[in-house]
Amino acid sequence: MTRANTPISPQGDHDDAADRSRNVETETDAAAARLAHQVGERALAWLECMRGSFALTAETPDDHVEGQALKSLAELALAAGMVRREAIAGPQCADTAGRLLDFGWRQVGRGDLLYRLQARTPAATYPMEIYAPFAAAGYRHERMDRLAAHLLGLRASRVIEHVPNRRLAVVAAAATIGVTVPDDVAAMIGQTWLGGTPEPWMLDAGNAYGVTHTVFHLTDWGGRPEGLPQRLQDYLHQWLPVWAEVFCETRLWDLLLEMLIVGTCLQRPLFFPAVWERVAAAQRADGMMPNGLTTPPADPHAAWRNHHHPTIVAVVAGTLTLSRAISHATTAGGEA
Repeated sequence: MTRANTPISPQGDHDDAADRSRNVETETDAAAARLAHQVGERALAWLECMRGSFALTAETPDDHVEGQALKSLAELALAAGMVRREAIAGPQCADTAGRLLDFGWRQVGRGDLLYRLQARTPAATYPMEIYAPFAAAGYRHERMDRLAAHLLGLRASRVIEHVPNRRLAVVAAAATIGVTVPDDVAAMIGQTWLGGTPEPWMLDAGNAYGVTHTVFHLTDWGGRPEGLPQRLQDYLHQWLPVWAEVFCETRLWDLLLEMLIVGTCLQRPLFFPAVWERVAAAQRADGMMPNGLTTPPADPHAAWRNHHHPTIVAVVAGTLTLSRAISHATTAGGEA
């Protein structure tokens, strides 16, 4: 039989198309990973350079310590902890992350400050929420552990007047500390904006932050993608690309970066290389990520106040995108 008379195999065409699709997907994932690594590495270096701005005011009475200052330290610990957990960014970044964690832990008195705040305000949850990212990175305080376990076992902890995604934050903090709480997580999820799977065009910036944090708390910042119910995975696969495109035009870089993190928290991750191009172009040469709402002042210490948060989020987004892109490529290669 001549070649001209050889029948065409539909299965062969299908396999070729599948191979081409995988190749395109691999190339776009790689493009996102390269940009994410670049942005994350530069942002981490800026945080290291500016770490003195995170310092608490010396000899401030406990009841005068600013809550925002503690929150910033917790976010710094979270970002550095993600670099340590994923162990993907190289030894220099790992060393930087270790220094930032040590610095933050010293600022909270190696846990003593958080313990005192929790003991003084037992109904508050913020001390244990701030403690959680340090605990996740291996920085433990025995008395804080015992106190948190006691407080989380009280009936009062079941009826905290928090918004739904914040209640999930408390559950996540408890799990990180090592305390299992008997909360009905499924019911909590149903009370969140994301859990209601609303009409997607009703998402505004305020609810968008709630969506991202619901995902972060349920998946342990991408460490457990299976923690997000499948119906919400499907909803986000359908609408997250649309939201990312829309919010890319707002220049709210911290929110956009949080959406990029959400993409990495899905069991079938999404990476958005075109969005990463916009993020990389917006990042300052020194590594700072502007908030998109105000023009950063020339003095870096003055710029820190309004722009350290999106820079922290850039570290987390860059780290998780690089890590999930590599693991996704490895898994896809094994299935090919």
